[in-house]
Amino acid sequence: MSKKGRVLVAMSGGVDSSVAAVMLHEQGYEVIGITMKTWDYASSGGSSKETGCCSLDSINDARTLAVNYGFPHYILDIRDEFGDYVIDNFVDEYIAGRTPNPCVLCNTHIKWEALIKRANKLDCEFIATGHYANIRLHDNGRYVISKGRDENKDQSYVLWGVSQENLARTQFPLGSFTKAEIRQMALEMGQQELANKSESYEICFVPDNDYRSFLRHKKPNLDQEIGPGNFILSDGTVVGQHIGYPYFTIGQRRGLGIALGKPMFVIQILPESNSVMLGEEHELEKSQAFVRDINLVKYASIEQPMEAITKIRYKDAGAISTITQQGSIMQVDFTHNVKGIAPGQSAVFYEGDDLLGGGFLMKQD
Repeated sequence: MSKKGRVLVAMSGGVDSSVAAVMLHEQGYEVIGITMKTWDYASSGGSSKETGCCSLDSINDARTLAVNYGFPHYILDIRDEFGDYVIDNFVDEYIAGRTPNPCVLCNTHIKWEALIKRANKLDCEFIATGHYANIRLHDNGRYVISKGRDENKDQSYVLWGVSQENLARTQFPLGSFTKAEIRQMALEMGQQELANKSESYEICFVPDNDYRSFLRHKKPNLDQEIGPGNFILSDGTVVGQHIGYPYFTIGQRRGLGIALGKPMFVIQILPESNSVMLGEEHELEKSQAFVRDINLVKYASIEQPMEAITKIRYKDAGAISTITQQGSIMQVDFTHNVKGIAPGQSAVFYEGDDLLGGGFLMKQD
């Protein structure tokens, strides 16, 4: 074993994880690559042409790179665990009238657990991924995630659920680099095709990003069971009909199938009555949110209300807020109103660039 130690690197076949693996290899770690097969298009109701991290081409790209650099590579089939947990939750959340956050669930409950389990079997001290984030040991003895240097690529938002035990063995080699620098490194490695690979911002298991078709595929009787419902205004006035509440999300403006003479947005979803409440943009504004199932990262607990930047979606710039811990629930009071709080999405708290923790937004009456 090398002096640096043995590290299991999650390799999707994309440029980020590939460069991460080579960086660690060149730094003197004994690298073992692993590609996790989490899904396939056939089971998702898609075409036979697979794209993205789980395609045969991507798996072959990861393996070829490992062979070229002389380190082992394995394929780990976790489709059953992934499907049972992440996909079932995705469907259940929409049927409950919430907007799911599958990447967070996958990282927290599937990928990290699968990596640690396999790392133990292969006597690897560490695991590593191609996430754009940083990790360090704080003076208080806790492992802290902080934002990656590339603000446009920072992925700390989706990592709030990873446990301290797992963070202690995790490395993020790309945290101090920009995406452009990583692509340049790939070019310098002679990997031109890899450097020019396009990125997908879609949910990995939803073909063509069409979640409505995905829900129908997973629940063939969904339309019959739920059926059409009413569009209503905040005062209860019925203004039209929709195709079924699971097909809408908070803040949605396009694709409503109704015209009311002015821009209207989904401001609330009411599963119990199969109603979708519409309102003007200002009606999306809220001054307070409650967050369940919180996992704290930087501190073991937050004893007193503290100021934090709270992000309510991945690409959200964040808003100044006061957070108050109430057991497993966090109360968030925003200094200025925020728009589009969607139950089921993650709310993530920051102290400067450091990740304080996060949880799932709760439905409010």
